[in-house]
Amino acid sequence: MKLSRRSLLATTTAAVAASAAPAAAASGPGAAQGGGRGLRTGFERLAADGYALLDGRRVGVVTNPTGITRDVRHIVDVMHADGRVDLSAVFGPEHGFRGTAQAGGSEGRYDDPATGLPVYDTYLKSGQALADVFTASGVDTVVFDIQDVGARFYTYIWTLFDCMEAAALAGKRFVVLDRPNPVTGRAALGPVLHKEFATFVGRQPISQAHGMTVAELALLFNAEFLTEPVPLETVRMSGWKRSDFYDASGLPWVPPSPNMPTPETALVYPGTCLFEGTNLSEGRGTTRPFELLGAEGIDGRWAAEANGLGLAGVRFREAYFAPTFSKFQGRTIGGVQLHVHDREAFDPVRTGIGLLITARRSWSGFAWRPDNWIDKLTGSTRVRTMIDAGADTDEVVAGWRDELAAFRRMRREYLLYR
Repeated sequence: MKLSRRSLLATTTAAVAASAAPAAAASGPGAAQGGGRGLRTGFERLAADGYALLDGRRVGVVTNPTGITRDVRHIVDVMHADGRVDLSAVFGPEHGFRGTAQAGGSEGRYDDPATGLPVYDTYLKSGQALADVFTASGVDTVVFDIQDVGARFYTYIWTLFDCMEAAALAGKRFVVLDRPNPVTGRAALGPVLHKEFATFVGRQPISQAHGMTVAELALLFNAEFLTEPVPLETVRMSGWKRSDFYDASGLPWVPPSPNMPTPETALVYPGTCLFEGTNLSEGRGTTRPFELLGAEGIDGRWAAEANGLGLAGVRFREAYFAPTFSKFQGRTIGGVQLHVHDREAFDPVRTGIGLLITARRSWSGFAWRPDNWIDKLTGSTRVRTMIDAGADTDEVVAGWRDELAAFRRMRREYLLYR
């Protein structure tokens, strides 16, 4: 079933109207305290309105350590202590609700020691199996509040999709509390996923860097991709512009996952995460994951080749490092470190492609992962096969031009901010 933008937005009228209240009305948990031009997250606006959207509802929250107020209290702790909210359950994604698990792990089912609330595991659950979790929890409203980083293969947006689909199956209401896209919402970039390559690092055909917030993605998912749309409401931010990077928000940064330590990591991640699909280290096990890339046998020739591309906004430094875990654990390897000097001009996806091409050109040991994981990350076989055929950066980027233009047209219908 597809919804028009007009009918879809009708399902969010109450939440959007509430979010249009003047910023000066902020009070209580997480009220703006300077910085970020008075930006307020969806949760801050929900709290400022006395949680009216949740009145009389039995609530469960899908969240992780990023679900905080600007004074770094977790929203679960804040709502649990507030008699106006009947908070009954928490749902943890990959890495867990409190964030104790590494990549590819979760916390399982337990009772949260701080609040006594039951915590249910959503990781690797979808469809009816996840709907059964929502049913077992006894909630009637599922609230989503997780900080995304703006890349298609970052799994929290697919946790959002899976939870929306499961909530529809279980007959639950769904509320999305919005947060900034830390790398701006200016543009969608990169190849669009082909459906036959759908996995948990890309469920639906969106671009590699989507340039949207989680509330905007929820609207798009509900109208374009869900077979049965969920009763959806979104609580928008105030004070956020599409051109804003995360440091304009005035919000504290909590790593959304162990290998996303800073907003600078998020800036390069939509491109350099592609190295997960190769035999090179993507910097896991260092203090600069996704900014450091390398392997045994690489020397300064790679940095020289990469700088020779003249990629906008970034320079490459010859670098040597020893990962403490993951690929090349405990071994000193050579490679490059990215230094973004003009983030307005920087294109992470184009940069990632240029780095793949120059790594292959300058190091004879270059290889794709045997399972062709690169195809799951890029969304088709095209990037891999074009690079193997000797295509240059411009040719590879041109290969997704038409599909990206089509996605940008579709995306435009669901943007909430200027």
